[in-house]
Amino acid sequence: MAYTSHSLISAIASGSGKTTITLGLLRALRNRGLSVQPFKCGPDYIDTKYHVLAAGTESVNLDLFLSSENHIKNLYNKYSSGKDVCITEGVMGLFDGYDRMNGSSAQIAEKLDIPVILVLNAKSMAYSAAALLYGFKNFSDRVNIAGVIFNFVASESHYNFLKDACHDVGLEPLGYLPKNTDIEIPSRHLGLNIDEQYRFDDFADKAADLIEKHIDIDKLLSITVRRQPHIEVTKETNVPLQGLRISVARDSAFNFMYHENIEYLKRLGTVSYFSPLSDKQLPESDFIYLPGGYPELYLSELSNNRTMQDSIRHYVEAGGKVLAECGGMMYLSSSISHENGTEYPMVNIFDQKATMENMKLKLGYRQFKYNGLSLKGHEFHYSTINSEQQSVVQQYTAKGQATDTKLLRYKNVIAGYTHLYWADMDNLMDIF
Repeated sequence: MAYTSHSLISAIASGSGKTTITLGLLRALRNRGLSVQPFKCGPDYIDTKYHVLAAGTESVNLDLFLSSENHIKNLYNKYSSGKDVCITEGVMGLFDGYDRMNGSSAQIAEKLDIPVILVLNAKSMAYSAAALLYGFKNFSDRVNIAGVIFNFVASESHYNFLKDACHDVGLEPLGYLPKNTDIEIPSRHLGLNIDEQYRFDDFADKAADLIEKHIDIDKLLSITVRRQPHIEVTKETNVPLQGLRISVARDSAFNFMYHENIEYLKRLGTVSYFSPLSDKQLPESDFIYLPGGYPELYLSELSNNRTMQDSIRHYVEAGGKVLAECGGMMYLSSSISHENGTEYPMVNIFDQKATMENMKLKLGYRQFKYNGLSLKGHEFHYSTINSEQQSVVQQYTAKGQATDTKLLRYKNVIAGYTHLYWADMDNLMDIF
């Protein structure tokens, strides 16, 4: 039986530094020559991009609202097999779920039998950390907290107080990161800045160096080494082969997608990629996927690529099938306005205007039924849509409350703000 280090990096609360520590740890382990598999709890599609850059391996989302327990177990079995180290980054605080603990990092750790490494923001705190740690350790006997990493530690003397707190509640102190603005990632939109100009490798190497210096990686690996978890699973979703020509928009403007969604599409047919920014026309396609992204950063380029817009309109009018999410839906609008009010014409499939003016965050899980399918996804955006168009369905939150999030349809185009997760479905194409 293979032995691997399995750990879930979680925190007391958001803003504790778990992403910085996760990325630094992934890079440090990679620099040691170990094969590392990253995972991400929850629906975040940006942290997974950073995982790929840090570890050199595709990162996979594990989400117990978007998918079934069986699905996440299948994913964990599939991607952790044969790896030296598996690191799962948590979401929000350890016990924060969409409904109490449901969907939380703690529930993922429990279902997959993964020990938790807890990150605690120790700024302006010393021995009082013991009370917090005691509460987290004893709140649920189904969750195994194996060790603690402290962040924003002022000095070695400060860390000594924190070590005492750990020892007195029976937890293993694994080290700390000092206050260091050089490794802070600027926050933008969803958690992290993904501007291509940002020197990520420099950041990751600095974070890895600090982790090697201040965190006992060898101890972390030793206390989390175990046999490959024995996870009982049932048969994977049976996706019918359809031989489809599937074209996915992927460039700097459109790139928010779940890795396993694309793997699912590969089981439906042949997946190719195109760029609404630089390509002149669509590839020959039976199905087009326009994912979310940052179209607002490329408004002039998207608006000026008239031949691509014409190609998409002709495809749509001929009955072509399109699924457009968030930024992809904005691209199919009549126009998108910059935050300064400048309006840029777009594809004009839907008679509506998207705008970045007066930006306000809207987020949350979404669920709805359409064409006999039960669909789930996640909404996260700062833009708004000015439109009188009616939604073809009523969408609901994770707790079943009605929301005003729309799903639009024109011919065989389905579009909305919700980022759908379909990797656990039988046949996505039934949506049309």
